[in-house]
Amino acid sequence: MAAKKHVVFVVGEGEYESERTVPGLASELQEKHGMRCTVLLDKHIKGDAWKPTVGQRSSDIPGLEQLAQADLAVFYLRFRTLPQEQLAHLQKYLDSGKPVAGFRTSTHSFNYAAGDALEKWNRFGAETLGAPWIKHYGHESSTDVAQIPEAAQHPIVQGVPASFHVRSWLYHVRPEYPPKDATPLLMGTSTGPGAEDPSKREKNPVAWIRKTKAGGRVFFTTLGHPNDFEQAPVRTLALNGLKWALGD
Repeated sequence: MAAKKHVVFVVGEGEYESERTVPGLASELQEKHGMRCTVLLDKHIKGDAWKPTVGQRSSDIPGLEQLAQADLAVFYLRFRTLPQEQLAHLQKYLDSGKPVAGFRTSTHSFNYAAGDALEKWNRFGAETLGAPWIKHYGHESSTDVAQIPEAAQHPIVQGVPASFHVRSWLYHVRPEYPPKDATPLLMGTSTGPGAEDPSKREKNPVAWIRKTKAGGRVFFTTLGHPNDFEQAPVRTLALNGLKWALGD
């Protein structure tokens, strides 16, 4: 019997209850899809480091050495400042060419101060996942999501409705992101009240795939509000994306 695929979730953000929603997703992946899942939580998950000073290390995610045995690493991070010894496990994983997946605020996973020796990790979202933090359209807005016709046959969107609505306010990533080497799967349209007049809001991709520098598959979505995970379309999208990243 083949060994179960091992999925390691790396979680640390203080806004979207990922410490609750991600373990639920991991349980579903484990119980219904035959995976082995490990969820690693930042010990300071509610203590966002908005402007860390040089040398400050306010984040701590024990267990990252388990990435060495992982078949897939999944990130839901926001403004972390992990110490070098923990980042070393992440770097080794990325260099291995194994697959990566991420949700929402992982576009801005890290927030090291200018001049910090680890400042390069602030580019993790842009360089690995396919987008940095730019802006969103306001907490009062929400998003209509639709399949991109050219990607309608992709395995990740099978079982996902052609259109649906989510609570997540739309992240703006265009025109530079996702990069040209990415394949967008779903497009979002910002609706309702928000930071900008709806007529001035642009459609933006909310899910895409690409590869890491080392050739590993990447699945990323800017969705991830706690209400999103309660909806069947988003759970199907997430599970399909993780299984695709694993090559299943």
